[in-house]
Amino acid sequence: MKILLTNDDGIQAEGIQTLRRALEEISEVTVVAPSYERSATGHGITVHKPIRAEKVKLGGSANEHWSVVGTPADCVKLALEVLMKSPPDLVVSGINHGANLGTDVLYSGTVSAAIEGAVNGLPAIAVSLVDISVLDFSFAAKFTARLCTLLKEKGFPKTLLNVNIPAQEELPKGVRITKMGSRHYVNTVESRQDPRGREYFWLAGDVVNVKGDGSTDVDAAQNNYISISPLFFDLTDYAIMEKVKSWELGKIFS
Repeated sequence: MKILLTNDDGIQAEGIQTLRRALEEISEVTVVAPSYERSATGHGITVHKPIRAEKVKLGGSANEHWSVVGTPADCVKLALEVLMKSPPDLVVSGINHGANLGTDVLYSGTVSAAIEGAVNGLPAIAVSLVDISVLDFSFAAKFTARLCTLLKEKGFPKTLLNVNIPAQEELPKGVRITKMGSRHYVNTVESRQDPRGREYFWLAGDVVNVKGDGSTDVDAAQNNYISISPLFFDLTDYAIMEKVKSWELGKIFS
């Protein structure tokens, strides 16, 4: 099994390095990851300046790995088009230090890297550790390696799995297959002044988890379950499509 491993926290982040070591026990791993943190870049790609990639050595690994001055999506594009000698069986992104639940996936560089794999017809996994205060990625790495092995046994179904693993003192209660929940942020814009008195803004905010019907990824994480959400990048709102057709928008041009 050949795995392309990337993230958005940067190639030296503890999450990706712990996961790399776990995956190297079951597969041939190529790391192609950003040279520095690129969190919340979404599916941005670099088109207005060069992208630079540099070979790096990672402790205990004899494989070829790359540090890329670019976004997570850039990393996957470069890996598949140029850097890897043959396509991987699976794209894995993570382990992200912090949750990627619900509508977070629209901003997440971690999930977007996995989506880039799926766009190119490859099965993909995005994995995140929910609690940002926890620095122990060992359980999440072990679980992800087992999930990769299961996908191999199932014949690498072409799907994108968004995995969120609760990080608490006790082990998770189990695994739930979930749908996307809803999160939003309050107090997202903080106004400040620089030393010359000019105003600038800092984006941050406090997360608000919207309680769902019990079947969402947010619900699972709050109840100490591992959440696995199969995602698809078709954003069409099929429920309202027929209603929009009934508006007879063609008359606007008559």
